Amino acid sequence: MTGSPRLLDGKRCGDALKTDIATQAAAVKAMRGRAPHLAAVLVGNDGASKTYVEAKVKACGTVGFRSSLIRLPETITEEELLARVRSLNADPDLDGFIVQLPLPAHIDADRVLQAIDPQKDVDGFHPQNVGNMVLGLPGFLPATPSGICELLKFYHIETAGKHCVVVGRSNIVGTPVSILLSRNAYPGNCTVTLAHSRTKDLPSITEQADILVVAIGKPGFITGDMVKEGAVVVDVGIHRIPDATKKNGFRLEGDVDYGSVRDRCSAITPVPGGVGPMTITSLLLNTLKAAH
Repeated sequence: MTGSPRLLDGKRCGDALKTDIATQAAAVKAMRGRAPHLAAVLVGNDGASKTYVEAKVKACGTVGFRSSLIRLPETITEEELLARVRSLNADPDLDGFIVQLPLPAHIDADRVLQAIDPQKDVDGFHPQNVGNMVLGLPGFLPATPSGICELLKFYHIETAGKHCVVVGRSNIVGTPVSILLSRNAYPGNCTVTLAHSRTKDLPSITEQADILVVAIGKPGFITGDMVKEGAVVVDVGIHRIPDATKKNGFRLEGDVDYGSVRDRCSAITPVPGGVGPMTITSLLLNTLKAAH
């Protein structure tokens, strides 16, 4: 394509949504005497997890939410963590909470996530909320897939009748976003292909995509020759790549090779600043819904 692709700026979209969230949060506080309250549980000292959680806590402050950061040691037992989850479930002052993933290897993450009260599961990972999503019933949507849909809506990306290819089938991003984009709604009504590590001749599949969502977890995995001209590309990946030329010693890259893809697509999410801010905004939207 000639010219630069349209940047799907998650920060711009997120800021617009946060303005409305802040207005609604103030109304909730006026009505019941306290602001929406989100807690985040951080187990251990994983650097990336710490960064994510701190960003979520900061975002709460910008929209007038109350937030609590609960730090727990890496050595906590699974039973101790489950006891803490049960305590948060029972806390009437708390609207929603998240347990930041990944958890230490000795803890069964599925068991922990299933112990969260579905009505406080603002990450949208509990089987009840996943089931509601599949059936189109009310519930909390997983934050990143929901954020992707909000971003497509904000930039008026046409989805009905489009072929959407999702690369990556994780329970957190790939599978749920494939469900949301196939639903009878906007954004949605796509014909969806869910591709993964066992997909044969992946480039022949991705080249068919009008909308390409990439959540494979490998830096620069999707290159220009794998993308249909004029496609809309949503890059979910974010990776720290060592780079001696940078002051902090690394640069951030996505799952898409931006340099070779940008000349092929009509619109693309930047990394950073694309999907990431929308994940946090969706978490705020879920917390507001929980407060209501």
